[in-house]
Amino acid sequence: MQSPEADQSHSRATLTLAVSRAGFRITDARRAIIDLILTRDGAFDSSDLIADARRRKLVVGRATIFRMLDVLADLGAIERIDLPNGAHSYVRCLGSRHHHHLVCTNCQRSSDVEDGGIADLVVAMAQSAGYVLEHHRLELFGICPSCQGRSRDK
Repeated sequence: MQSPEADQSHSRATLTLAVSRAGFRITDARRAIIDLILTRDGAFDSSDLIADARRRKLVVGRATIFRMLDVLADLGAIERIDLPNGAHSYVRCLGSRHHHHLVCTNCQRSSDVEDGGIADLVVAMAQSAGYVLEHHRLELFGICPSCQGRSRDK
């Protein structure tokens, strides 16, 4: 099993290569954004990355952050999550298999969860309504075990 540092290094290399293959030059700002995303543990939005960049005194423009979020979402490296309050955030998706996300509404930690047969159910639902399914996603929101433990400790 690899250390978290090795996993992050591999992820950084994978993301950098994917961005490069998509036709984007790997600038210091783009590399910094990739690093900022890799340090996030859970859901995040552009304002989180902007605050992280300021805290680390990185020279990264807001527009570059927005563009990189779009590029990485198009590449499937991150996924946009529509939150129950109407806002949105992003989660890292370093695997290529179809999966869903569990997001803690308290700490924003996210977990990838396998399909577990949901795809078959969704296809059947679409077919029964006469649709040809092109895509689906499922986002689950709740309180993670760590936050549940903290609320019991109070």
